[in-house]
Parts: sequence; structure tokens; C-alpha cells
Amino acid sequence: MVIVHRAFRRESRLLAELTARVSAGDTARAAVLAGHFRWYQRGLSVHHHGEDELVWPLLLARLDLDADVVLRMEAQHEGVAASLARAQAALAAWESGADPAARDALVEALVEHRAALVEHLDDEEAHLLPLAAEHLSVREWQAQGEHFLANTPKNALLTLLGAVLEDARPDERTAFLADLPLPARVLWYSVGRIVYAAHVRRIRGGHRPVADAADQASTVHGAAPATGSAR
Repeated sequence: MVIVHRAFRRESRLLAELTARVSAGDTARAAVLAGHFRWYQRGLSVHHHGEDELVWPLLLARLDLDADVVLRMEAQHEGVAASLARAQAALAAWESGADPAARDALVEALVEHRAALVEHLDDEEAHLLPLAAEHLSVREWQAQGEHFLANTPKNALLTLLGAVLEDARPDERTAFLADLPLPARVLWYSVGRIVYAAHVRRIRGGHRPVADAADQASTVHGAAPATGSAR
């Protein structure tokens, strides 16, 4: 989960940075970044939907005093979705003409979205993951990954996988790939790395992302289930 969050932290920041650099009237570049926004939106929405469907209900059924943490996560998901919807509306106003005023409004919406997202991710890592480690089994936790694979369009899977692996440490990368089905691992090593490198060049151009404090905030305060339920 922390590895996945790291990717969303980085990409939400880059969306604002890259959009702010688009020149007035550059509709070709605006179209590229609009497509990237939709790619990001799809990945984040599927990720959160998996938690809404597979994690929160189980925890609410098993928690007493800590149920407020899950309810707070649900409310934060709604806030993040609302901020993303505002950014989507601002994107629609900017995409076709690449107007500078519309661009600046979109950047503002993207910055606000990232603030809501980072607040949620920090809270989830600090307070929700320890509860998941205690109250969910390995099989229940891993269902999120299966949900993501089943609900993500095939043409976006490799680039989303690349985004997750980009900032992973070698041990994190090994562990993450080990949980994937064998065909997915083969596809990543044979094709995925090339596809993702091309994706990065197209989206970022010569822009080199420099991690900020929020990107580095991913810290494991509690582990996801590793050997079985603690119940």
C-alpha cells in the first residue's frame, strides 16, 4: 500500500507542475496532459473503489472503538473524489484552447486535490494500516490487488504498474512483483519496462521530477497483513 501511495503522491504533484509549464495556446501539449490526468484519475479511482468495497466494510464489522478511523477514511475518500471532480471540470475548460487563465485555474484545482489526497494518505498509513494488519487476513488484503487488475483497462495496466515501481526500493520492487501472477511478471519484464519508459518521456519531456517532503512522507506505521489474520 505504501508503495502505491508513493506513486499517487508523485503523480499528483507532477500533474500540477507539468500543467503550469504549458505555454498559452499549446493545445497539443494540453491534450497530452489531459490524457495523463484521465490515466491518473482512473488509477486513483480504482484504487479507492477497491478499499471502499473490500476493506472498509470488513473493518467496520470487526472494530468497535476504532471504527471512527474507518469512517474518517470514507469521508476523506469523498473529499478526494470531490477535489478530483473540480480538477476535471477545470481541465475541460482548459484542454481545447490552452488558455493561460484556464490553465492557472486548473493548476490551482490540482494543487488543492493533492493537498486533500496527501492528507488522506498520511492518515491512512498512520492509523488505518495498523488496524488492517490486526483485523484482516492476507487473503482479504490481497483481494485489493485482484480488484485493481480486474477493473483497470488493459492498456493502462503496464503504465500504472511502472508508476508504482518507479520509486520503489529494490526489496519493495521484488516483493511487489512477487505478488503478481506469473503472466503479469513476464509481461512487465519483456514489454512493460519499455512501455513505461516511453510513457514517461511523452508525459514529462525534459522535466525531471524532484521529490518534495510530501512525496517522502510514506512511512510504514503498521504493516499490512503478512502471515495471516491476527484475530
